[in-house]
Amino acid sequence: MGVARSQCDNGRMSVWRWDIFCTVIDNYGDIGVCWRLARQLASEHGADVRLWVDELASHRRLLGDNGDAPAAGVTVHHWRPDASPDASADVVVAGFGCRLPEAYVAAMAARSRPPVWINLEYLSAEAWVEGCHLLPSPHPRLPLTEHFYYPGFTPKTGGLLRETGLLAARDAYRSDGAAQAALWESLGTAPPPPEALRISLFAYENAALPELLQAWADGEREIWCGVPEGRVWKSVEAWLGAPLVLGREVRRGSLTLAPLRFVDQPRYDQLLWSCDVNFVRGEDSFVRAQWAGRPLVWHIYPQDEAAHLVKLEAFLARQVASLAERDAAVLRQMQHVWNTGGAIVPVWADFMAALPRLREHAEAWCRDLSAQRDLAAGLAQFAKIKLQ
Repeated sequence: MGVARSQCDNGRMSVWRWDIFCTVIDNYGDIGVCWRLARQLASEHGADVRLWVDELASHRRLLGDNGDAPAAGVTVHHWRPDASPDASADVVVAGFGCRLPEAYVAAMAARSRPPVWINLEYLSAEAWVEGCHLLPSPHPRLPLTEHFYYPGFTPKTGGLLRETGLLAARDAYRSDGAAQAALWESLGTAPPPPEALRISLFAYENAALPELLQAWADGEREIWCGVPEGRVWKSVEAWLGAPLVLGREVRRGSLTLAPLRFVDQPRYDQLLWSCDVNFVRGEDSFVRAQWAGRPLVWHIYPQDEAAHLVKLEAFLARQVASLAERDAAVLRQMQHVWNTGGAIVPVWADFMAALPRLREHAEAWCRDLSAQRDLAAGLAQFAKIKLQ
């Protein structure tokens, strides 16, 4: 079967094959996580990765200027309904609980030694995640066992995606004027004024946004807001009463809106590193905003019966634990109003008053998270143990 092949001296996997399956549900969130994971497993852990994606358009956009060029060690395949991939991988990852092809599962079971089968779950800060992380789930009919792998914010979970050297690259970028200029050019916009508060706005459609944009326009503080292409454009355009056009900034009072073209993941990271406040959505951009070390406002993906608000509160409980009570209340209020509605203008005023302290806290939160093992390293270690 080609199981645990040789280990390099530094503990990297030499030639293990991984199959990662991904169904694209929310445009870029699921594929964004799986693509980052595939690249990191290949580049840092010596894996040979096949990424199976049911909708390739989103993946091609994430590649940016690279077009169809694959990452070293990663090949991307179209996962069609009638596809029957050979089940030769040593490790199989079902991204976010997606259902593997029945023929593929049967082929896994027919092997003399089945592969390591991992169900990579969605990120959650809820307490129960620690107890469910790595739990086995025997197949009801076949001689296979699936293991649940939960990303999270504590050492008892699977951690967060974080490439080796990411924070060093962030700090180097922030001191490199040429790299910053190249970013703004790639985004199709002029550099923000140095005196402006820089905000990135990546969100779903949001009823609270028109009131917030008006407050920014009417305020005394100069604000530059970069708006990457996406669903939030509809809400911005409704407030403007006009369409957004790439390369054409819009000025309303103290607010400058900069429509930004869609870029690949490394340059989106740089956008987060360039801003003072980052509005993010879903899971992938939410995690990347943690590594920016700046205050963030999270538009969590809505779920039935408001289950997403339970997840939001679980994250906030961990995030604000070390904050002073008044600043913790401000952060909670901002996140809740952004996700559930209400009068956002006074909440934003309090958020701005607390911003220097919230920035210090975001930097400390980032440092604490970075001391934990990252998601790809944890997966690689788990696979190594199972394959020995």
